[in-house]
Amino acid sequence: MIDIKFLRENPEVVKENIRKKFQDSKLPLVDEVIALDEELRKNKRRADELRANRNKVSKSIGMLMGQKRFEEAEEAKALVAAQAKELAECEKLEAELEEKVTGIMMVIPNIIDPTVPVGKDDSENVEVERYGEPLVPDFEIPYHTDIMERFAGIDLDSARKVAGNGFYYLMGDIARLHSAVISYARDFMIDRGFTYCIPPYMIRSGVVTGVMSFAEMDAMMYKIEGEDLFLIGTSEHSMIGKFIDTINPEASLPYTLTSYSPCFRKEKGAHGIEERGVYRIHQFEKQEMIVVCRPEESPVWFNKLWQNTVDMFRTLDIPVRTLECCSGDLADLKVKSIDVEAWSPRQKKYFEVGSCSNLGDAQARRLKIRVKGEDGKTYLAHTLNNTVVAPPRMLIAFLENNLNEDGSVNIPVALRPYMGGKEKLIPTK
Repeated sequence: MIDIKFLRENPEVVKENIRKKFQDSKLPLVDEVIALDEELRKNKRRADELRANRNKVSKSIGMLMGQKRFEEAEEAKALVAAQAKELAECEKLEAELEEKVTGIMMVIPNIIDPTVPVGKDDSENVEVERYGEPLVPDFEIPYHTDIMERFAGIDLDSARKVAGNGFYYLMGDIARLHSAVISYARDFMIDRGFTYCIPPYMIRSGVVTGVMSFAEMDAMMYKIEGEDLFLIGTSEHSMIGKFIDTINPEASLPYTLTSYSPCFRKEKGAHGIEERGVYRIHQFEKQEMIVVCRPEESPVWFNKLWQNTVDMFRTLDIPVRTLECCSGDLADLKVKSIDVEAWSPRQKKYFEVGSCSNLGDAQARRLKIRVKGEDGKTYLAHTLNNTVVAPPRMLIAFLENNLNEDGSVNIPVALRPYMGGKEKLIPTK
């Protein structure tokens, strides 16, 4: 959410930003919110006048009564009563106007970074750099669930009976591999100076609307019936929420945290053949990283965050590339975003395994995450997040890139301590 003062003073900048995001239907909202804001400020000024006058007249009543000027005192009382009624109306209108202004400001997109490429959707995202040689072996690579089944490592049929489509049972070596990757990712980030955290897996609606747009909320979040609680879609939600309504000493920044959690997502819409199996599911686990920092530090941290994911995937012998998200592919709160994509030898293309985002002060403004500077003044922090690793999707890339012709799977050196020293997984089928 952008600053209402910035919008008031720079309406054309805000409109041009909306055009860059190809959301022209939101253009009228800028003028609408400016008009509402002017009405709100005018109403507040009148309410302040009424309060000041009430206090002044109220003090005079005692003086008039003491001087036995009863008629004038009664007139003053009548004036106070009338102005009290008007003040109550002003306060009611103020609440209504504030709700309308906030509602509109919540759907006007954040100002994107000037370096973001302009494009309508993810088809116009721009490749930045490749890391590792994307090889295609001279033998056929099966679909990822077929690879897992060779290790008796997945049971989708039972999961459908228990929970429906979009769920899974991982078994044996594949389940162990899943846990090993998460544990390795945790230690990888701890070694890079991040503090490990296990957050709540449910959050209140006030945090939900603080960390994401309404469109994202509707498409992603599961609501707990009868309670003001939602299942998290990623631990970023509760991790950023940790700092809600806080004033943080400038000297204590940046906060660099890495968190583990299960994640729950609706995943609305139809998906293609390549997104069956465990590619797009309702429940998965993830290691995340978040940063809360001073505004001038966020560009540097942005580059550090996506580089962490690239480095970790390369230690597991998985080729990756970075992709700059274009303006039309950015969620409304994001200033800038880079996706990390892993190479799929079977599909002969890259697919998304993580996303790094700088949200500027948008989440901080909604959640009131403030910083107190050395001069005693407060300002809004910047927040960033990035996926370290999210199996089981990451397992697809791992299995395809480490598969041998005989069906065995190599375990990279970095992961062996988490797999009991195994150098290979041997299929049972």
